[in-house]
Amino acid sequence: MKENMPSALAFIFLFLNISLLNGQSPPGKPEIHKCRSPDKETFTCWWNPGTDGGLPTNYSLTYSKEGEKTTHECPDYKTSGPNSCFFSKQYTSIWKIYVITVNATNQMGSSASDPLYVDVTYIVEPEPPRNLTLEVKQLKDKKTYLWIKWSPPTITDVKTGWFTMEYEIRLKSEEADEWETHFTGQQTHFKVFDLYPGQKYFVQTRCKPDHGYWSRWGQENSIEIPNDFTLKNTTVWIIVAVLSAVICLIMVWAVVLKGYSMMTCIFPPVPGPKIKGFDTHLLELDWLSKQTEGGSAPDPSWTIP
Repeated sequence: MKENMPSALAFIFLFLNISLLNGQSPPGKPEIHKCRSPDKETFTCWWNPGTDGGLPTNYSLTYSKEGEKTTHECPDYKTSGPNSCFFSKQYTSIWKIYVITVNATNQMGSSASDPLYVDVTYIVEPEPPRNLTLEVKQLKDKKTYLWIKWSPPTITDVKTGWFTMEYEIRLKSEEADEWETHFTGQQTHFKVFDLYPGQKYFVQTRCKPDHGYWSRWGQENSIEIPNDFTLKNTTVWIIVAVLSAVICLIMVWAVVLKGYSMMTCIFPPVPGPKIKGFDTHLLELDWLSKQTEGGSAPDPSWTIP
């Protein structure tokens, strides 16, 4: 037995040397890339595999829960795609810490990732908001604004208070290079003013729970701001001003053409009283006869007014 030991060790060293010369080695250290839950009820963890050492390499995910000594293996390697582990409702517990490790093994040896400590409550990354709608509206003072409205993600339960969701929108005109971002709090609608008429605007939304991460930006929607919304009111006033100016010019032209002064047009002379059939000459003769009868000669300079 002792005589065979040196031979066995020599064979092992020879095998290792041949393997190293052929580029074969134990697998590299894998790295857990991300763990995400869309709804606090399920979650998935993904990892980046290390080098395979030139040999077929098997990967496994193991985990244990806080307060438990038992180690479990991933329940589902298929649902979320390659290099992933999916935890259904049956295997998901909130307010508990998961200690997760990914192991890599081939013929030359094995390696393990650094452990990741996960609380499902704090790894929530919801799906983007849905039903994004855009509409151009006007206030009572004819000011134009863009009305943006959306709905929470389908699988997120916000009605019962299980989730408190916050939202962001971003928009830009067709000619702009950068997005303009607005935080809307828990509102699922928003008004945007100071828009450029005739330009096309693109809008997206995203959401974040009270604990967790922002979702990816949702599907892009677009709308064109009509020109007549801002020009309609201005055009009416321009037409009114032009018509008023034309009317004034016509009135001035008519006054000048007839040769009347402005004061005559505004304050015309008041005509004196005129009684039909009244003769001032007869009145003068009657007065003269009365003066003669009285014995006094009339003053030649006096005349009937």
